[in-house]
Amino acid sequence: MKKILLTGATGFIGRHCLSTLSARGYEVHATSTKESIDDQLNSDVYWHKVDLLDSDSLWNLMAKVKPSHLLHFAWYAVPGKYWTSLENLRWVQASLDLLQAFIRHGGERAVMAGTCAEYDWRYGYCSEGATPRVPSTLYGTCKHSLQIMLDSAAKQAELSTAWGHIFYLYGPHENPNRLVASVIRSLLFGEPALCSHGNLIRDFLYVQDVADAFVALLESDVEGTVNIASGRPIALKDIILKLACKLDRQNLVRFGAIQPPENDPPFLIADVRRLANEVGWVPKYDLDSGLNQTINWWRSNLGIK
Repeated sequence: MKKILLTGATGFIGRHCLSTLSARGYEVHATSTKESIDDQLNSDVYWHKVDLLDSDSLWNLMAKVKPSHLLHFAWYAVPGKYWTSLENLRWVQASLDLLQAFIRHGGERAVMAGTCAEYDWRYGYCSEGATPRVPSTLYGTCKHSLQIMLDSAAKQAELSTAWGHIFYLYGPHENPNRLVASVIRSLLFGEPALCSHGNLIRDFLYVQDVADAFVALLESDVEGTVNIASGRPIALKDIILKLACKLDRQNLVRFGAIQPPENDPPFLIADVRRLANEVGWVPKYDLDSGLNQTINWWRSNLGIK
């Protein structure tokens, strides 16, 4: 049986990988820093409470599990802070320790999570083979630096690896301060949804699709960088208006109430041909079905009918 170590398994993406990995026949070993795990996450999973920033604990875990596969999501991801936090440096080191321990104990295939922030956003359209990597934030720089080291180490160790560039995502368990979650929560509570002008064009993918795409990448023999995205541009205001229409709360949307982040590009979209043609994966959810699922989850989570 294939044995996988999944880091960040209680996080936004990681938790959505658990059932897919189990269904694909993996013996799933999942890491968490939490004292207790949600009952919904317990099925068919071996849980390991470990601080991956502690090198000794990390190496002990790898020696105990000896996984054949590694799917690495764990990182510092506090909204509004992760772009510039020096915690990014600690996670580069932890990820390198994780990689070294994985190689030392006979690992065969590793996939790690990158970000669209590695690209030069002045180009707008992000293609793995053409768009320069010129990150403008510490977060993007640290992720890109790790990807370079992963590639080099893989060649030396004859290890199969891939790197998934995540773009924009939404869905159940999203941080309530992020766009889709914050708009849904405000409208469900009957409060004004304070938004920017909404004219920025982005590439959104439902979180279960993001998780499934990473599992498909893990199971493929594709190496190097792969964009994990929908490839479909949409204006933020169109997502907000869709949510407002679904909840019949159009009167509560306040465009222009807040300023968008400085230096945000007007257009950011992924080239997903490698994901579709080489990995052989396409999304199961379109925007409408993904938003419906997300609204229903927030209704249930907040106890609102």
